[in-house]
Amino acid sequence: MRVLVVTAVPVERDAVTRTFGETSVHRVPGAEIHRAGPFDVLAGGVGPAAAAASTAFALAAGGPAGDGYGLVVSAGIGGGFAPLAPVGSLVVAGRLVAADLGAETPEGFVPVTGLGFGRDQHLPPRSLVRAVADATGAATGDVLTVSTVTGSAERAAALRAAHPAAAAEAMEGFGVAEAAGLAGVPVLEIRAVSNAVGPRDRDAWRIGDALTALATAFGKLAPVLEGWTSHDHHDA
Repeated sequence: MRVLVVTAVPVERDAVTRTFGETSVHRVPGAEIHRAGPFDVLAGGVGPAAAAASTAFALAAGGPAGDGYGLVVSAGIGGGFAPLAPVGSLVVAGRLVAADLGAETPEGFVPVTGLGFGRDQHLPPRSLVRAVADATGAATGDVLTVSTVTGSAERAAALRAAHPAAAAEAMEGFGVAEAAGLAGVPVLEIRAVSNAVGPRDRDAWRIGDALTALATAFGKLAPVLEGWTSHDHHDA
């Protein structure tokens, strides 16, 4: 089973492929695919819209050999909600949640589903989430997709109140999941925590450590995927 991995930027893509040594590069319509081990990895852009568009193009192309994908993974670094996801740790999403897709009302934020439109979350295969967490030591919880990264304690508290199971925050997972869902392919999200969600303190960021954690995680994923196939995505 080939796996499409979508990151935001090239440095995340290169962390994913690092463990596998030699990587081949292929052009498909709308994307540059870096093939390493069982993974086809592309840097799809920052934010949910870019991520959805690039994922959709890659899925439509079916990969360099046109043989398609059995799983899509949104991967990269992100912010972690303490104490569940401290800096340097890994998170695998139990749910991929569009945290700011909806409307502000006098009663507070209403998600898009509360407005009667679309959906605001995707559920990855539970057996795969468990297997990946066991293999990598990752925490599990909601990974929130936002269009504006949190930069204040007030916003962090509001997100935590609205999403008590939140473990991490990033900008692409829900967009990747929307494209995967339309293609009928299961989705997973893995985040390495580079900073705490809250006030922006660049001196406290550990981007290098997070990228190393991401590389290590993908080195452990290949054998996990050998024991899991896409037909399991309806399991409990």
